[in-house]
Amino acid sequence: MIDHNIVLLKAGSVKRHVNRIIEKRNVDLQTFLNDIDRQEIILFNLQMAIQNCIDIAAHIVSEEGLGVPGSISEMFYLLQEKGYIDGELSEKMIKAVGFRNLLVHSYGKVEIRQVYEIIHKHIQDLSKFLITILDRLGISDK
Repeated sequence: MIDHNIVLLKAGSVKRHVNRIIEKRNVDLQTFLNDIDRQEIILFNLQMAIQNCIDIAAHIVSEEGLGVPGSISEMFYLLQEKGYIDGELSEKMIKAVGFRNLLVHSYGKVEIRQVYEIIHKHIQDLSKFLITILDRLGISDK
């Protein structure tokens, strides 16, 4: 059985990390490229926000018995197959997982210009995941 308290706790963490990113992203590209502290704050919060989305997915997949995923990304395919999220959102979350893996396992290979694009054009994907999951589970986060 899905524990709504766990989902809400993780959702709250995602929101805090996304809000921190939004607070720190409002600079031009050149300022961002020259501000290592800002980059590190954003990278940490991005990693944590994605990880909390992964944790929510893992909890649902496990508790609902949706299958045995062979990878983190496969959890999002299982959520898609069972109607928790649509295909477009599944693909966006899989890309987020890939980026998180890059952050965790190969920090030196992160392209900072790509990070700038992600935080301006794709950060809302994490919020959309939360809204979709909370709605599907009938959970109010108010």
